[in-house]
Amino acid sequence: MRRRPPPALCVFCASSDRVDPRYLRLAADVGRAVARRGWTLVSGGGSVSCMGELARAARAGSTRTVGIVPRALVDLEVADHDADELVVTDDMRARKGEMDRRSDAFLALPGGLGTLEELLEMWVARTLGLHAKPVVVLDPDGVYAPLREQIDHLVAEGFVRAQARDVPHWTTGVQEALAAVESGWAEAIERVPVASVAEEMLEAEP
Repeated sequence: MRRRPPPALCVFCASSDRVDPRYLRLAADVGRAVARRGWTLVSGGGSVSCMGELARAARAGSTRTVGIVPRALVDLEVADHDADELVVTDDMRARKGEMDRRSDAFLALPGGLGTLEELLEMWVARTLGLHAKPVVVLDPDGVYAPLREQIDHLVAEGFVRAQARDVPHWTTGVQEALAAVESGWAEAIERVPVASVAEEMLEAEP
């Protein structure tokens, strides 16, 4: 039987060099925690700010890192050429599609418009049933509190269903966030019919 590869966690985070150093430390803590679990790290392919701290910490723990960056941002975000695999896409849409395809779960750290866009796209896709992968947010300082208030307002006005609001798992600590990822995987496995699992195992045999 073919051995399954380790699960891949996609982390969305900042590339700005103006963020408080505590967010750089948070990204590094996440990278180390991912490495301790032996997961593959998928990220935005930048070597600066939180992106860089995340990937370097993961590699220092001997885990595999995959960076995915659009061609136009290779120089702007200073591409992570030390990644075990650096994927250069034609544009941002292709980048997100590749991140989705290569990942088993999504974790958003505090970030800017790009991070917010990536989080919302995976959130909406999960809401529409386009994937069943865990969507987790790690927000120790309440950066996303206004976003949560906005979503609550949209629910109250009837624009968003309550079930959609509850898709992301909101956390404040690194271990809590990765435990939420693991819990999401366990729930997904429980929802898969036994027959489907058996068929997958048969297909994996040489």
